[in-house]
Amino acid sequence: MGTSSPAHAADGSTFALRRWSTPGQGGAVGMVLGGILAVQFGGALAATMFDRAGPPGMVTLRLCGAALVLVLLVRPRWRGRSRADWAVIAGFGLSLAAMNGLFYEALARMPIGAAVTVEFLGPLGLAAVLSRRLQHLAWVLMAAAGVFLLGYGSLAGLDPAGVVFALGAGACWAGYILLSAETGRRSTGLDGLALASAAAALMVLPFGVAAGGPALVAPDVLLVGLAVALLSSVVPYALELTALRALAGRVFGVLMSLEPAAAALAGLLVLGQVLTPVQLLAVALVVVASIGAARSPAKAPMPTDAPR
Repeated sequence: MGTSSPAHAADGSTFALRRWSTPGQGGAVGMVLGGILAVQFGGALAATMFDRAGPPGMVTLRLCGAALVLVLLVRPRWRGRSRADWAVIAGFGLSLAAMNGLFYEALARMPIGAAVTVEFLGPLGLAAVLSRRLQHLAWVLMAAAGVFLLGYGSLAGLDPAGVVFALGAGACWAGYILLSAETGRRSTGLDGLALASAAAALMVLPFGVAAGGPALVAPDVLLVGLAVALLSSVVPYALELTALRALAGRVFGVLMSLEPAAAALAGLLVLGQVLTPVQLLAVALVVVASIGAARSPAKAPMPTDAPR
């Protein structure tokens, strides 16, 4: 997933991890793959507590935990911003909150591998629109064919509501990419991301409290929520910020295209979700389409790692 907030934040970041030494090519690839696995295993771990706190409750714990860690580490500048700056940050936070909320609702209704695969249509579609190249359109059509196969990969098919939620999350992911770029132009380092994360946490808090209630303060639920926040945001951003010093953007985008496959692995190991051979073929089609789009010459942003 080519140009996300980690890419924009790589230059001049105040994040503590800026002191890390630049890794070699092999180490950087390993860091990106580690970040991908962290995101997907974080999502799968969150699903284990849906029966206790519900998807909104786990989204709240995940975003509040991530925002707290980012604000404490980054210490963003609060003063001296224009109304337009705050509007962009608020929009970025809204896209972040909606993306995570919709994705967790999809995750409650369908396997995580399927949910991430459907969600990928959002950033792939954005890349095709912005590039205006027929080649990109062909990759999107391949991905759409994969999603179509995904729905018919089992006798029962996929939950229609889950598919709608995943598509909504994908649309918000596309918005996240655009607003991340705009926030990066208006902020230094990870300031914009930290502020947007705080805004997103405040936006989902009422829904999480209403859905989770007392379960949100149960020690085991809080512990899982903190683990999800670390796996889904802090760990991948730390790894990617360091890896981007040694990797070209196109290589980064190709590696990020493995997210659906990583999600299927996380679903199998954490949740016992087994995809059928046809569904695995569907995931492979989306991965190939994403890799093809990432390798195609274009200025369009590619699917990027989002804090899920």
